[in-house]
Amino acid sequence: MRTLLCVALLVLAALAGADKLHAHEATMGVVEFREVRAGTFIGRWVSEPDIGGDNVQLRMPPHCFLRMPELSCGTRGLVGPVAIANMGAGLSAVLVKLFPLDGDYRSYTLTSANATVNILGAGAPTVDTWLELARTYVNYGIDHILLGVDHLLFVLGLIWIVKGGWKLVKTITAFTVGHSLSLAAAAFGLFGVPEKPLNAAIALSIVFVGVEMIRLQRGETTLTARYPWIVAFSFGLVHGIGFAGALAGLGIESRLLPAALLFFNAGVEIGQVIFVLLVLAMIWAHHRLKAELPRWGAALPAYAIGSIAMYWFIGRMVRIFATSTMT
Repeated sequence: MRTLLCVALLVLAALAGADKLHAHEATMGVVEFREVRAGTFIGRWVSEPDIGGDNVQLRMPPHCFLRMPELSCGTRGLVGPVAIANMGAGLSAVLVKLFPLDGDYRSYTLTSANATVNILGAGAPTVDTWLELARTYVNYGIDHILLGVDHLLFVLGLIWIVKGGWKLVKTITAFTVGHSLSLAAAAFGLFGVPEKPLNAAIALSIVFVGVEMIRLQRGETTLTARYPWIVAFSFGLVHGIGFAGALAGLGIESRLLPAALLFFNAGVEIGQVIFVLLVLAMIWAHHRLKAELPRWGAALPAYAIGSIAMYWFIGRMVRIFATSTMT
């Protein structure tokens, strides 16, 4: 088991090197178009410049002409396909916010997996809107979890401690319930936690799991080994608030937020299941091949997970103190 976990850990460590200490920060650009007269809009990017319009090409319906900041669609208005190109590696999605004269605010999300949406206009069948939301936010949730290396490291640590069987199923389920509850509460604005301290707390939760792995290997009784579902649920609450950061500040319409949240959470769970099944398949292959690490390598997963997480924690704390001194 340890051999295959080490392989998985090396892959995650390689991704961690590119993670830049902020694995749960959203990478969604936001562009808004406000209608100033019938068929004419003024557009502007409201995201940070490094993830904004310079790296993205928006393609409007054929009857529309876009030269930022002006978008002209004539008497037909802004209806039809809107597509995106050249999103780049630093951007997960682009939220297009429309403010027509009639005040019926609408938003659409474009991703590399769902690069075209059809703007149907007011009064369009709502079933198309829900299908668009499902396709967009399920894909966004899958992308977010599979690129969230800190979350995957935590799950990997749980698998190492719990080993497998129904106990692992209950542990992963408790983690899912925990982060689903806090994700929903944070997304609906029931409470808020500053992003930088939250990211530091997420890193510290992984350090805790790494320490538990080492203690367990030494033959000690650990809290996670005795009550894995309680630990998983508790830290799931913390990680869920981090997931909410992917939806925060996007300006999703209030009427669409429950559906967007549901589909995003479904995507997160799909991605998590994919990762867990992949690790379990590697463990199965390990048993079949009967591969073994040298004795000195038995503790490698625990120390590697703990070291990577501590590196994140220190880096994120430095960012907190740097920001506080600048202000």
